[in-house]
Amino acid sequence: MRSTSEATPPARPEYILHASCPAGIGIVAAVATFLAERDCYICALEQFDDDSTARFFMRAVFRQQDKSPAIDAIRAEFDSTVATRLDMGWKIYDPLDPVRTVIMVSKTDHCLDDLLYRRRTGELNLSITAVVSNHLDLRPMVEREGIRFIFLPVNKDNKAQQEARLLEIVDETDSELVVLARYMQILSDGLARRLAGKCINIHHSFLPGFKGAKPYQQAFDRGVKLIGATAHYATPDLDEGPIIEQVLTRVDHNYRVDQLTRVGRDNECLALATAVKFHIERRVFVDGNKTVVFRGP
Repeated sequence: MRSTSEATPPARPEYILHASCPAGIGIVAAVATFLAERDCYICALEQFDDDSTARFFMRAVFRQQDKSPAIDAIRAEFDSTVATRLDMGWKIYDPLDPVRTVIMVSKTDHCLDDLLYRRRTGELNLSITAVVSNHLDLRPMVEREGIRFIFLPVNKDNKAQQEARLLEIVDETDSELVVLARYMQILSDGLARRLAGKCINIHHSFLPGFKGAKPYQQAFDRGVKLIGATAHYATPDLDEGPIIEQVLTRVDHNYRVDQLTRVGRDNECLALATAVKFHIERRVFVDGNKTVVFRGP
């Protein structure tokens, strides 16, 4: 009988190619040929050609084989032989690398708690470099997880200074993602632009409906039959950034405001966690003011 180590060879490293370029003929063939010539096995491939913007989007998962060059060599050769010719914006990611993330919160804890749980169980491959808050309420929850908590109180007089400090924190921690987990402050236009494409917000409504304060009261007053939540990239246009994920739950006239709020909290957690998961798995492409999201394997 063979030993377990003999029966189960070590897993080969897998990588994710995240790429977009002007639409044209032969893009898939060029990428597939490049990988095949370097003894790389394509495990999954998804692509989309947006006729309205004439842009092509691709996500490919590939595995190195015995004769594959080192991944740094693959990156260098891909840039010079494929990406330059196709005017392609691209990056090859190692999915085992945790995505360094800053989470921002205020007083409400359900979205933060859900993200911490999913990180703890391995569902979200995040390295949470800091939790930043304009209140102290959630400090005990954060520090129990061994995560750095940074208190940045915000008022009309210090907003610019505190936003500058936030950008310093993002740079100091080498974080590539910022998650607004019910952070109840409006980002300045300048900050939103600096974080374009790497700042995910959760809106406690099915956008574009019921913007602003008290969305569940608004929903109750209108007698809605669906309660939703929207996760999107933050932009200078308040609550109008490219949508990554939306979640809906059917309700009826029996639901009071407090019941609608409870349903909404569940929707917010699910929408935000799903959007973060899609982002860190490199499934999302910003396409103007919308997104292309590959939801496959």
